[in-house]
Parts: sequence; structure tokens; C-alpha cells
Amino acid sequence: MAEVGTWATLTIQREQPFGIFLDAENLGEILLPRREMPKEWAIGGQVKVFIYLDSEDRLVATMQKPRAIPGEFAKLKCIALTGVGAFLDWGLPKDLLVPFREQKVPMVVGKNYLVKVMVDEESGRIVATARIARHIDKTPAQYETGEEVDLTVYGKTPMGYKAIINGAHTGLLFENEVFQELSLGEKMKGYIAGVRADGKIDLCMHPPGRERVEDLEKQILGELIARGGYWSICDKSPAEVIYQELGVSKRTFKQAIGSLLKKRLITQNQIEIRLN
Repeated sequence: MAEVGTWATLTIQREQPFGIFLDAENLGEILLPRREMPKEWAIGGQVKVFIYLDSEDRLVATMQKPRAIPGEFAKLKCIALTGVGAFLDWGLPKDLLVPFREQKVPMVVGKNYLVKVMVDEESGRIVATARIARHIDKTPAQYETGEEVDLTVYGKTPMGYKAIINGAHTGLLFENEVFQELSLGEKMKGYIAGVRADGKIDLCMHPPGRERVEDLEKQILGELIARGGYWSICDKSPAEVIYQELGVSKRTFKQAIGSLLKKRLITQNQIEIRLN
């Protein structure tokens, strides 16, 4: 069933000078403007389109891909202010409205804002909101430790970065686990480090657990062999140096070094590690 704010594959019904009409079944006919039409088409053929409302609130189809669809988060630029709110560039001919009530702070032309795209229940229009906290899933999270998830950065605290998980819940990437500057709206893959008793979710940028440590052990041994049996790095090295060399946190590095020491495969002093 075709719906506003979704992609749908629709059948071409008829042509008019200004475009072709598509059969959206429950929504009726929808215009695909001539400037949007594919190079090759035929009556009875099908075309995949995104459905939204034009500036006069009429259903219209487009083959262009918006930067976000309802239910998704994106960092978008404010390009205009009007009496009804701010308008953001989301990649379609009709700009995306953020009503005044959905602005956390008054928006400014030229600035970027993290917003969630949604369909307004009252008007049926696609709009955006910058009031992220209102649209976070409050139900208990059902994630497993080590589970890979999609993250969107939406805030910074003294402890680390707040991130939206799979477009639903929120979690925290701790400062000592992040070794690069993350920007508002940045998207990345991450992992569930754990779900606490109070429901708060800890995140990490690398797979947690023994499997990750074992992979790192092999990587360290390989580096030692390639370097002639010694390496000017140890568990006293700065976290930034460890990340630059191996792309892991100091905690994970220390776990791998500790395991290699117990296996008596390496020795360590205050400045380096060596193969036994």
C-alpha cells in the first residue's frame, strides 16, 4: 500500500503535457512531473518513486532521493525562514518544513541542524523536528552485548558522545573509547558494549569481547615479527598512540597484552614489548 513519505513501485497510467500519472491505488493518481520522468517509460510500465506533498499540499512523486525519509535522522541545512517555520534542504524540489514548535532553538539560515523527519499526524505533511528527545523510543531496549548497530551522533557530554541507536534508542560512546572528533549528525557502525540495570546503553566503536582481543593478539604478534621482534609500544603508552598504531582503545590493547604475557609469548618493559 502506497503511503506519503515512502518509496513505492507504481504503474504508469497516462501521460499529460506536464508529466505522467501513476496509479497509487489507495491514494489515487499521483503526478510524476515531466522533469522527473525516466528517459524510457511506457504506459503500463512501472517506476519506483518517493511520494510526498508539493507546495500546494498535492500528492506528487519524485525519482530523486531525499537525504532522509520519515523515521530517519539527518543533519540538514536551514535555507529559509518564514512565518510558519524554517525550511531545510533535504534534496527535493519542495524544502522540508520545521514548524516553530519543533525547533529546539530558533533556526538560522546557513546553519546545519540534526532533525528527525516525520509525517505530521494532523496535516499529513512531511515535516522535521529538532526536538530529538521527544522522539526517542522509551521502551526497554532488547540489544545483545556485541551486537552491531547503526549510530547517529546527536550530542556531547563530559563523559562522551550521545548517539541514537538504529533510529530508536540512545546510548553513550565513552570519551576514552573515541579517538577522533565526531560531529553532530555523523553516522557510523558501532557495537553494544552493554545494557545496564537502569536501562542505559553503553556503546563502543569496535566489537567487544574475547574474539576482538584474540584478533588483536594475532595483529600484535604479526607486527612484532615484521618489526624484528620488538616494538616501541606498551601498556604505558598514551591512548592516542595506541589508537594511531592499532585503531583500538587502550583498555582493549591492555587486555591483549596481558593475555600474551600470560601465554609467555612476549615480554614488556616501560617502553616496549618484545617477542620471547
